[in-house]
Amino acid sequence: MKSVNRRDFLKLSGTTLIGMTLGGVALRANAQEHLSEEDATAKALKYTNKSTVEGSQCANCMYIQGDAGAEWRPCAIFPGKQVNKNGWCSAWVKKPG
Repeated sequence: MKSVNRRDFLKLSGTTLIGMTLGGVALRANAQEHLSEEDATAKALKYTNKSTVEGSQCANCMYIQGDAGAEWRPCAIFPGKQVNKNGWCSAWVKKPG
């Protein structure tokens, strides 16, 4: 397992806290723009539209919101943006259940 340095941990923690405090309803209402891999937060969290990590995709991450059938969905990590259901970032956490 790869260790996370202090700076990356603080970025991830801050981003997660901001995303989680917005709530699912606000995310669904405000998320309209597709997340670009060139976005500063996306780069910091190594976001990609196509996961290269077996079994780990945005679609099965606990932070994804919205309609399970949609290709692009809101994510608590990236407020105001939609992520590709086949994507991945370093904040990925397996959805319970």
